[in-house]
Amino acid sequence: MAKSKEKGFTLIELMIVIAIIGILAAIAIPQFNKYRQRSYNASAEEDLRNAATAQEAYYVDYSTYCQTTATLIGASYGLYTSDKVVFSISTATAFTYVMKSYHPSGDASYIIRGPGGSLSKK
Repeated sequence: MAKSKEKGFTLIELMIVIAIIGILAAIAIPQFNKYRQRSYNASAEEDLRNAATAQEAYYVDYSTYCQTTATLIGASYGLYTSDKVVFSISTATAFTYVMKSYHPSGDASYIIRGPGGSLSKK
C-alpha cells in the first residue's frame, strides 16, 4: 500500500497568518481614519479660500461684500463647495468680511477675515 502525500497548510500556519493580518489591520485602520479626517479638513479649508475669491469678485461688482452664502455659490461667482462642507458668512460690510467653514467629519474649523486676511484654524 502506497502512502499518499497530502499537501496543504497546517492549522498553526493558518493561525499565524491570521494573527499577522490582525496586527497589520490594527496598525492600518487608525492611520486610515486620520488620513480621511485630514482630507475632510483640507476640503473645508480649500472651500473657504475659494469663498474669499468669490467675495472679492462680488466686491468688484457691487463695491461691498456679500452677506449671503447663496449669492456666492454657483456659476455667478464660481464658488462650489465640497460635499457636506458647512460654509457661513459671519459678517460682511462695505469694508470687510468674516467667513467660516468646517466639515462635520473633520476635527477643525477655519475662519478667514478679509479683505486680504489669512486663513486660520479655529
